[in-house]
Amino acid sequence: MEIVYLKSIDSTHKYLQNFITKNGYKNPLAVVTQNQTNGIGSRDNQWVGNAGNLFFSFVIDKSYIPNDLLPQSYSIYFSYLLKEILEKHGSTIWLKWPNDFYIDKSKVGGTITNLKGDLIYCGIGVNLIDVENMYSSLDIKINIETLLKEYFTVIERKKSWKQIFSKFLIEFDKSKVYKTTINDKKVSLDTAVLNSDGSITIDNKKVFSLR
Repeated sequence: MEIVYLKSIDSTHKYLQNFITKNGYKNPLAVVTQNQTNGIGSRDNQWVGNAGNLFFSFVIDKSYIPNDLLPQSYSIYFSYLLKEILEKHGSTIWLKWPNDFYIDKSKVGGTITNLKGDLIYCGIGVNLIDVENMYSSLDIKINIETLLKEYFTVIERKKSWKQIFSKFLIEFDKSKVYKTTINDKKVSLDTAVLNSDGSITIDNKKVFSLR
């Protein structure tokens, strides 16, 4: 994975997509910054980020993912891989369905994933310092270069979706005290059932995350 570090940028996700559109895709590429001024959040919302936090996006083609990983499971998969690395370094971080990083009851980051042809774009933001009046921050100090090196190494190992899902299934109970947005409405997850493809079933309706 080639990693490009930028001092400041509006959105790593937009930058990367524009770069690939202009130059074409040759190899996996990541763009990283600690100051993102106009990031993309879920449902086209803005992801508010202060200078000093971690924002990165990467693009890979489908040959870099396990055979059992489906598009609707991408965000959970890539989020959970990062969560495991942060846990290894001492964090108590957990993943709220389908793409939000939490410390205890406070959101500290999130993931957004897009599929364009055979290319998978994944953008991740994690607060390393508190965002005033909005979100909390990661509960450990970690070197960004070390973290990303470990993360992209794990991605290259192509852990199966089955492996990740079996662990996320246990953690999913933590999500049930929260709500998620479905068709622009807040819906409680207390009765939600997590399906093997990463979707959930609520009131006999199957809901996929397309983030």
